[in-house]
Formats: sequence, C-alpha cells, structure tokens
Amino acid sequence: MPGRFNIRVYGFLIENSKVLVTDEFRLGIYMTKFPGGGLQFGEGTIACLKREFMEELDTPIEIISHFYTTDFYQSTTLLPSDMQLFNIYYLVKADKPYRFKTTEKKNDIPPIDGAQSFRWVSIEGLKQEEFMFPIDKFIVEEIKKWIGSETAKSQ
Repeated sequence: MPGRFNIRVYGFLIENSKVLVTDEFRLGIYMTKFPGGGLQFGEGTIACLKREFMEELDTPIEIISHFYTTDFYQSTTLLPSDMQLFNIYYLVKADKPYRFKTTEKKNDIPPIDGAQSFRWVSIEGLKQEEFMFPIDKFIVEEIKKWIGSETAKSQ
C-alpha cells in the first residue's frame, strides 16, 4: 500500500537577531513551531505560506529566499504513520508596524484546541528541546549555522 505525503510550508521572520515562533494548542498538546502550515491541493508553496501568514498573523509577507526543504525521510508525528512529511522553509519579510501581537511567555494561551500565540526568540537562544517536531529541532541548528555563515561573510 503506497504511503501519502503531507507538505508543510513555514517562514522565518527575523528581526534584530530574533526569529518569530508560534506556540499552539492542538490535538490536546502544546507545541512550539515556526509560523506556517499545510499546503492545500492546487496551491503552490509560496501561495501557501502567504495564505498561512494572513490567516494566522493577519500579515502580508514577501519571500526573501528559499531556506530549506526536507531532504531525508520524516514520518509524521501526530498523523497516520503511513504519511511522509515534507517541510519547506523560506526566509520572509513583512512591513512594519506588524499587525500581530506577541508575548514573552511560552504557551501564553489557554488549553483550547486552535489557541495560538507568537513570540520572538533570540537566534542565539533557540533550543531544539523547545520545539515539538523533529524537523524543527533539526532546523534550529540549520538556522544557527546559517546565521554564523552570514556573520562570517559580513566581517
């Protein structure tokens, strides 16, 4: 029986050496991840990310560049095990003032399905263990490597 695919698209909004993350309560658990979500049938990845930012943050974005696409097998964590996950990450920018509110407290939301909040986390302070999904744990290190290489280029 062939498996199915789940394609997720996420954006890194970075400002002052901080990246925007989202805390969400879904399926009875708290999770921390990057803003974005699932690709809908008939939609391209950039259109998906722009839609997700409008739905979740009421914020139009521009894509700066592609950052990473999953290049290894990743099964889904919360969905059926016969489903393979592909995540695509982009660097994005948004006009200020931002339309969304942020908090400084992790999981600053009630335990109600669909509750969501946003917060800025310093790139230096990003920790794998704060993220729910294996791919996001991997991406934390990729962001740190990228920031390190960008810093080295500018010196």
